[in-house]
Amino acid sequence: MKKLEDELKKMMSGELYDASDNVLLLDELAKCHERCFDYNQLRPSQVDERQAIIRQLLGHTGKRFKIISPFLCDYGFNISIGENFFANANLIILDEAKVTFGDNVFIAPNCAFYTAGHPIDVKQRNAGKQYSLPITVGDNVWIGGNVCVMPGVTIGSGTTIAGGSVVVNDIPEGVLAAGNPCKVIRKLQ
Repeated sequence: MKKLEDELKKMMSGELYDASDNVLLLDELAKCHERCFDYNQLRPSQVDERQAIIRQLLGHTGKRFKIISPFLCDYGFNISIGENFFANANLIILDEAKVTFGDNVFIAPNCAFYTAGHPIDVKQRNAGKQYSLPITVGDNVWIGGNVCVMPGVTIGSGTTIAGGSVVVNDIPEGVLAAGNPCKVIRKLQ
């Protein structure tokens, strides 16, 4: 267990780590993908069973939440969702680092949150090296369809991210932001 804890700390530190040959991390990844598979096979009417799996899978959940299948994450325990969280179909969270969602966050279909990244140096990348940086989403945020949020991004409370955006930099609170790369369009409040 100590060895796994050491590897997880390394993975979550923002430093390069071995993502392709690390048996301990690959085992944790496989366990999480199995749980996601189980979740995605349940009928929508199996509300209690679905919520039980998500509560076991994620690091923290509010009392009220809904995640439409299919849903995929890498580890689960690095994800925290606040109260009144809603995610539509095809949510992907690569949670090699912490991913934190505040209260009243609404996510449209086909959105992805990627904490994991690969070096631009070809030798490091081909050697299986990877890094991860946390993602934070504030309260009262709406994220439109087909949005990608990249490693290390913070999205401020009360913000709306327009559909199709690729969020590569922090977005302040209380704004409408859109585009690739995502930029502030105007203030909302």
